[in-house]
Amino acid sequence: MRIKIGLDIGGSTTKIVGIRDGILAYKAIVKAADPVASAYGAVGKLVNDNDLSIGDIEQINITGVGASFPSSPILGIKTVSVKEFMATGLGGLYLSGLDKAVVVSMGTGTAYLCAEKGNVTHIIGSGIGGGTLVGLCNSAVGIADPVKLSDIAGNGDTTNVDLTIGDITKDEIPGLPMNATAANFGKALDAVSAEDVSAGIFNLVYQSIGTMSVLASRCCGVSDIVYTGQLTSLRQCRDYLMPFKELYDVNFIIPEDAVFATAIGSCLAGE
Repeated sequence: MRIKIGLDIGGSTTKIVGIRDGILAYKAIVKAADPVASAYGAVGKLVNDNDLSIGDIEQINITGVGASFPSSPILGIKTVSVKEFMATGLGGLYLSGLDKAVVVSMGTGTAYLCAEKGNVTHIIGSGIGGGTLVGLCNSAVGIADPVKLSDIAGNGDTTNVDLTIGDITKDEIPGLPMNATAANFGKALDAVSAEDVSAGIFNLVYQSIGTMSVLASRCCGVSDIVYTGQLTSLRQCRDYLMPFKELYDVNFIIPEDAVFATAIGSCLAGE
């Protein structure tokens, strides 16, 4: 059985997957100086890692911001361009095993999609995403590496910067726990630590995405919300998103291989 390849081509990073007989058989992330180099390098890596020949590849489906750069079929293999929203929606459904869901793509910004088999609708987009997280943290603590920032934030305490319901009232508010955020950074003082600031920024970004996700699910009429994209790989993703499940009676799903969702969906498009 020949393999079908899906590429999610970014500016300098390409995510590649190989699907054979409906099963995810290969996945990798390749970095290079430009999108064409990373795309060709990703296909070459797949061929090398799996001891394949060019003839073993049935087709290459490409998507992402860099998908317009390859001007000819990659390595002479049939190459098809796929709309990114369609790819992300299909990939989210594949990874979650659902027939319909809100699929959230957490990249530099964030896209909210209503996805079902064969139909993906863009609900709305937001400028708050990974770019916001890295930019704010870099401005505040002088570090721009997301993994290092995640480690730093892991040692912080959001209650030192965020105002909670319990901070502003002793009376119980129906439906809102006392530790729910009332105002992100509403309690930050001059002497707050870099760890606390980083934790607060992570909380701000993930909670903003979670809030928009709930609104998107109500707009779409489904309670299943699937998260995809690079931000799913950081440990704060679950810590700061999952409380929304209980608060708003929705089903948050962060599937394994969520960072490859768009590449997977690209591979599946047209089937």
